[in-house]
Amino acid sequence: MKSIGIDIGTTSISAVLMDAADDRVIRSWTIANPGFLPASEPWERIQDPRAIVVAAKGLLNEILAGAEDVGVIGLTGQMHGIVYLDENGSPVSPLMTWQDGRGNQPVAGGASLCEVIGEKYGVKAYSGYGLVTHLYNLKAGRVPEGAAAVATIMDYFGMALTGAMKPVLHSSNAASLGLYDLEKHAWRADILADFGEDGGILPKVVNDFEVVGHYQGIPVSVAIGDNQASFFGSVEQASEEILVNMGTGGQISLLSRNILKAEDIETRPFNGGAYLVVGASLCGGRAYAVLADFFTACAKAFGVQKPDVYGVMEKWLREPRLQDPMTVDTRFAGTREHPKLRGGIANLSPENLTPAGLTRGVLEGMAGELLGLYRTMAAGLNVSRSKIVASGNGMRRNEALQRITSEAFGMELRLSAHTEEAACGAALAGLSAIGERAWQDAVGYAMD
Repeated sequence: MKSIGIDIGTTSISAVLMDAADDRVIRSWTIANPGFLPASEPWERIQDPRAIVVAAKGLLNEILAGAEDVGVIGLTGQMHGIVYLDENGSPVSPLMTWQDGRGNQPVAGGASLCEVIGEKYGVKAYSGYGLVTHLYNLKAGRVPEGAAAVATIMDYFGMALTGAMKPVLHSSNAASLGLYDLEKHAWRADILADFGEDGGILPKVVNDFEVVGHYQGIPVSVAIGDNQASFFGSVEQASEEILVNMGTGGQISLLSRNILKAEDIETRPFNGGAYLVVGASLCGGRAYAVLADFFTACAKAFGVQKPDVYGVMEKWLREPRLQDPMTVDTRFAGTREHPKLRGGIANLSPENLTPAGLTRGVLEGMAGELLGLYRTMAAGLNVSRSKIVASGNGMRRNEALQRITSEAFGMELRLSAHTEEAACGAALAGLSAIGERAWQDAVGYAMD
């Protein structure tokens, strides 16, 4: 039997066809996400949900036309963002993505909505999280006429495949919208009510991988968050391994039976009684790209129009590390809890103020930020892990970053076996939904 996993990302849509017998990826596909829309506000980040679904459905049909014995279709995609749906399950708004900034806009006495929620209720709320977006829209009169429900883009895709008119969210996606009580597995109705939301727009939530309908007679499993899917598709021994992902942003995740409440740390539902404890660096791999842009501007100022910047940076990284290097704080875009925080450079000397020193310092800063998050997790949960599974193009394409991360953590590092980790995780979650694979066995984690 084969399973299909589809990942609706922010910039691309990926899919895998997996052999259920040995988790071998038979083939993978990636197409551009065609949904980007022009914004009317500088903080707005929106996409066209209909265009996304047409593209994703076309890709799925292409796969099914050439595949036999497909037993399940699993779904995942970009977390946090929402699209408003009418009572028939059709979109009445664009997709407001996880990058949307309206939650950081002033709403009361100069404070942002995120700050108001944090100060009044002691709850972490981040801009781009769907219910923060919704509450801002309520206050600003931006909820579209006819809106009857909110859903993530991958849940809307699941509805489009199965013909459902009402969304059903896995708890991994529900929690990604914010204002969700992990212990009670319920929305924070008290907070929502204070802002004038009676809860009628909120979808049904399930806590296990399960089938939500069929497409061409094939079971379609409930969509899961891309963080959970990437973990599922990468980690083989969750009792020993952590997942470090480096893309545009950076992220570190470990599986736990317990909820951790700590600064800059989120606990997210995984499945059943398990949680994914997560720390994120907002700049992540982008920090290295920002540095490359800086060197490119310098080269052009000196008359070099097409410099091989990344090639030169790789050469610099092969130089020996100085005994007294500069230190670089790569929180250039702040943190989720402190969005106004900025990075910096310290411990400069005439000897270490070099392009090579700055290049290494940025990579060490990227690894160091994630290490700090891991130490908070390990101390708060009283656990330890011994191995790193690395994923994301920012890590996969940078051997120096792999080496620096391994040295910083003092752990063995291996790259994830699959390049389309989230799509693979969706395919595995689908197998679990139809009873073909216990998810605990798939990630090597005993829940007793």
